[in-house]
This record gives sequence, C-alpha cells and structure tokens, in this order.
Amino acid sequence: MIIPSARRAVPWAVALAAGVGGALVALHYHHLGLTLSHYDARGHLVVARRIFDSLTPGWQQIGAVWLPLPHLLNAIPVTVDRFYRSGASAVAISVIAFAVASGSIASIVLALTESASAAVAGAAVFALNPNVLYLQSTPMTEPLLLATTTLAIAMLTACSDARLKPRAPLGSDGTRGLSRATIVGMAFALACLTRYEAWPVTVAALASAAFARWRQGDPLRDAAREVARIGIVPAVAIVGFAIFSRVVIGEWFVSGGFFVPENKSLGDPMLAAKEIGWGVRTASGLLLVVTGAAGVAVMAVVGLVNRHRVTWLIAASLLAMAAIPWTAFVDGHPFRLRYVIPLLAMQAVGAGMLIGAIKRASIAGALLLALVAVYELRPLDASAPMVTEAQWDRPNTPVRATVTACLGEAGSGRKIMASMGSLGHYMQEASRSGFAIRDFLHEGNGDIWLAALERPSLFADWVLIEEKAEGGDMLARIARERPTFLDGYVRVCEGAGLALYKRQRHG
Repeated sequence: MIIPSARRAVPWAVALAAGVGGALVALHYHHLGLTLSHYDARGHLVVARRIFDSLTPGWQQIGAVWLPLPHLLNAIPVTVDRFYRSGASAVAISVIAFAVASGSIASIVLALTESASAAVAGAAVFALNPNVLYLQSTPMTEPLLLATTTLAIAMLTACSDARLKPRAPLGSDGTRGLSRATIVGMAFALACLTRYEAWPVTVAALASAAFARWRQGDPLRDAAREVARIGIVPAVAIVGFAIFSRVVIGEWFVSGGFFVPENKSLGDPMLAAKEIGWGVRTASGLLLVVTGAAGVAVMAVVGLVNRHRVTWLIAASLLAMAAIPWTAFVDGHPFRLRYVIPLLAMQAVGAGMLIGAIKRASIAGALLLALVAVYELRPLDASAPMVTEAQWDRPNTPVRATVTACLGEAGSGRKIMASMGSLGHYMQEASRSGFAIRDFLHEGNGDIWLAALERPSLFADWVLIEEKAEGGDMLARIARERPTFLDGYVRVCEGAGLALYKRQRHG
C-alpha cells in the first residue's frame, strides 16, 4: 500500500496546526501566571540550570532521579536569566514536542488505516484535551515523552509494515548514512532518556515488531536479529544512564526514598489499575474512554488474528505507558493525575483506529468522534483537573517569599544549605530575588554536601529545611534524629512548611 502524497501531508498539517495552537495556549497560561505553578515545572528548570550554575558545575550535575534529556536540551537556554525565571525556553521545547506528538498520532492512524479523516480525528482527541494543552504550556517533561514515544512508534510501524515495503529489512533503506534501524533506535533511545514510561513502551514495541516480522513470513531468528539492531540503541542509552547514575549518586537506579508511601492502593494491584482508569476518565471523559478502549481492543484482536495487519500491535504498545504509574501506585506513591496523562496518546490512537477500521463510514465516524471530543473536552477549561492539580502549591508562593526576604540581599556569597530534592522549586522561585543556584549547598555538590551533613556550620551561613511536605525533607529528619545537627544556628523565619536557620557562630 502506498499512501497518496496528499494524504502523506496530513500529519505535517496536523503538526503545524498543533504547533500554532499550542503556542497560543502557552501564551494564554503565561498571562494567567500558571506557567510555573506546578512545583516540578520549577524543579526541572533548576536541574537544567545547575549544570552550569552551581558550587560544583559540570557533567555530574546531570545525575538525578529524573532522566537527563529534557535538562540537557534546556541546559544552555536557561543560562539566560530571563529564560530561567520565566521558563520560556522549556515551554518552547514542550510546544514543539506537542506538535510532534500530534503529528505522530495522525501518522500512526493514517499509516495503519489509510483514512485521513480518522487520522485527523484521532489527533484531535489528543490535541484538544485541556490537560495535555496545559502540560505543553509548561516546562514539564510529559510533552517530550509523548513526542519521542509516538514518533518512535510511528517510525517503527512504518518500517515494519510489509505493505509499505514487502519483506524489507529493518536495517537499511538503501540510502547512504545511518541505517533505518539506527534512526528508529535513536528515537526510542531519546524517549528512554526522557521519562521512565518509555522503557516498557520500548520493550513492548520491539517485541511486537519482532512478532510482526515473524507473522509476515520472516524466520523467527531473522526477525529477532533485525529488531535487535533497533533495540541495541535504546539498550545502550539505558545502560549508559545506569552507569552514569552509579558514578554520580552511587546507585544504579533510584526507585524509592523520594516519596512517602501513602497511596491507598499500596500493595493492591487491582486498586492501582482502577486508579489509572479513573484518572484517564477524569482527564478526558467516559465516551472517549470507551471509544479509545474499544479501539485498543480492536487493534489487539485484529493484530493477532490478521497477519496483514499485525503491525497494529506495535501501535498498541503505547498502552505500556501504564506500567510505570501502576507500579508506583502499588508501591504507595501518591496519586497524581499527570502520571496518567501520557495514556491519552494511546486513547487518541485507539479512537482514531476504531474509526479508521470502519472503511465505508470513516468520514462519518470521524465527524462523530469530533463531536464527542467537542462535547467532552473544553480545551481552555480553567477547572481541568491537571490545571487544578498544578495549583496545589500556588498559595504557598507568597508565604515562601517572606522567608526569602529573611535571607537579605542576594550576591553576598553566603551559602544556604537546602535539599534540592525537596526545595528545588523554591530555589527557582528565589531567582526572582536574585539568588543563583550557586548560592545553595545541595545534594549535587557531592563531598561538600556530605561533609556539611556532619557539621553544617563549617560550610553554610543558613540552613533551610522543609518540615511538613512528605513528612519533612532529609534535613528535617536529620535534625529530629540528631539534635546537635543545628548547633550554632537559630531559627529566624518560617512559613509554608519552611524553616530558616541562621548561623550565629562558626563551628
């Protein structure tokens, strides 16, 4: 099957429309003052900034619980104070990612159903969702995850579909330069360096691709070998990150210690699954959930039964996005709606595929799907759950400003000891008062931080502690367990869970 050139332009048109619309929506939320209202939005800016702005600047500042790609992309732009304080450069990355994700969803549906109307309708289900639109207006990392995973799936689907190039090896397209396998593998590697949700998606997609090649007539060994040429690239990326993490923070993989296990689904896999289902329904609507789920079911059944459409299983691998939040909720991680937002890409693909599967009524079905989307989605809904969730911390901002005022003028050279793991968002807030990351002594400062944990008075003029959130940060716990920790300091300010201690004498 060869898609006519006019229809091949559909994903590009969708991406362009999404990019323009996304930029306008980002401006809308900027004017509302909501760009950086989510504390993690500020935290991501801090991690990018600290690569160059730190007591110990350098490559070791990249290592953290979060994966590195979003921060590497933004590391140089946020050296400009205006971009760092406003988040503008990170938002630009998110808007571009939103456009790529929208176009990729359209590309997947178009390639598998040959229906341009279904492709546009499916992309609209994703692009009109107010929760997705809000996230693409912030420095959060979900938009980049959605862009890299959907693009990788679209590329893998195209080069695995025997109808596009019968029995074509995955490793080469007959052109010079990088092989097709390497390019697709690089797309998956970028996804795997963005957020952990991409890891199970990559495994599921590559397994589906190998199965597809086998069902299309390739010997199983040859199919596995061809797909392995793709998989080696993300595998190297993951192993490289694990080694880097081990070198920088002493652990191959940080899986706990950064949250209090308080989710009611702790140890209950079924309840965790129900939480994910509830979250998707809350973030979209019952009709869209039913449509998307029906589409995913059709993709799975058709892909398993019809060897000519076995590549439908590759697109269905986006459902593996649920693996990470499900595991986290079973481990007791607090429920957050944004953890289920990536599943809206699968919902959109499923809805588009369901419409595209009805060949004779795809246009009517697409119009009906569009009406359902308009009915259940209000793109600029100020009460959308993601917009509401992002503002949980907003009332604390002016209160924390009073604590910042106690620090006096920025630029004095006096150091503030604080845990970046819990107060990264505050460090970004303090930049509005002129404080740089290098004014803070934090976990990223390695041996200096470890020494300061023993005798902070030798290194820090101030100690800033988060006493309430998540039961208090690591400094709060140390202060409770070791009463002498704050010897030589006096409590001078507090507010919004923060406590500021000033050194009265040198240790």
